[in-house]
Amino acid sequence: MKAAEVLKQYWKHDSFRPQQEEIVNSVLNGHDTLALLPTGGGKSICFQVPTIVKEGLCLVISPLIALMKDQVQNLRKKGITAFAIYSGMSRKDVISTFKLAATGNCRFLYVSPERLETDLFKEYLPALHVTLIAVDEAHCVSQWGYDFRPPYLRIAEIRNELQDVPVLALTASATPAIREDICLKLKMNSPRIFMQSFSRPNLSFSVHKTSSVYNKILDILHRLDGCSIIYCRNRRRTREISDLLNMHGIRSDYYHAGLSQEDRNAKQESWMKNAIRVIVCTNAFGMGIDKPDVRLVIHAEVPDNLENYYQEAGRAGRDGKKSYAVLLFNDEMLVELESGHKQHFPSLDYIRKIYQGLVNYLQVPIGTEQVGYSFDLNDILSLIAFTRSAVHLFLPASRSYINPSRKINAPV
Repeated sequence: MKAAEVLKQYWKHDSFRPQQEEIVNSVLNGHDTLALLPTGGGKSICFQVPTIVKEGLCLVISPLIALMKDQVQNLRKKGITAFAIYSGMSRKDVISTFKLAATGNCRFLYVSPERLETDLFKEYLPALHVTLIAVDEAHCVSQWGYDFRPPYLRIAEIRNELQDVPVLALTASATPAIREDICLKLKMNSPRIFMQSFSRPNLSFSVHKTSSVYNKILDILHRLDGCSIIYCRNRRRTREISDLLNMHGIRSDYYHAGLSQEDRNAKQESWMKNAIRVIVCTNAFGMGIDKPDVRLVIHAEVPDNLENYYQEAGRAGRDGKKSYAVLLFNDEMLVELESGHKQHFPSLDYIRKIYQGLVNYLQVPIGTEQVGYSFDLNDILSLIAFTRSAVHLFLPASRSYINPSRKINAPV
């Protein structure tokens, strides 16, 4: 079956979007490929269609459980066999899934980068008949791999076992430096690079300076109908805005990384099914969410960078209908943003001072490498004149789960 026939049979589309067909053909011809398509540009089709055309299984390396589950569910609705292995599954269920993927007519197996390093995965890999490796949200290789999720930097090690299998890396946002880093870290061989136009004609972008963000949000939501996302920079504000909207009769809920997985799943599902109109969230929400009818994305605060803003705003109007992206700001936000680099990028002398304070406190001998130490974060802050964020400069892998009330292990 040809690619166009697969597209018609399973996705009911008469033709590919710009660049999709070229990317599919590159994969079918066995080339390592990097595809940059805008949010809502149909990235998943670029590995799903060639996998159906060919024999074998596509190993999809994906960063988020929600993203895996969503794509597996969509494939199964089309009658395509797909599985996902993610944290929280029992060992028995993981083994069962591997066996089904190896012996059944499985076409897609979704895993995290961390899963590639497990003994079980290595044991079953030879039986999986992998014919394509797809790295979804590939910008995470560069943005997360160096400190947050180091296994991203080791994805390419699987190529030692699958030497003739092409790699397709997909992302909606990557600067030239990140594109180069992706190709390098995935050990791509003469990669074909495709970039779709990032223009979104159906999206209306607007920026409003306002003295009252809350009042402006209410005004916009009363003027525009439809499903909406509101992005905030901190967790507390997500709840404040959500409570405000509910007080004014606008069905809303809040979402951030500090909630339990069960709560996040329930809130996301409620929004996906339009049981609530507005989800107020941090940037923890949105990656891999395929909801085509989002009519409005509001940024209640100025994002850290233009790249993040484009990706988040681009979650509106994936169905091609008229939609709106609104950025709200005031002078106080701009001052905070302009001073933010001092916290994120301190001087070399300041970094040396923090490092010296840490090693003195922990009594680390000169020449010590890759040794773990347990300490209480509140204790170290009370003895050394550093801020919490300063100490976190040396604890990159622990940022997401540090609890100041308990002891933690950290490499020095």
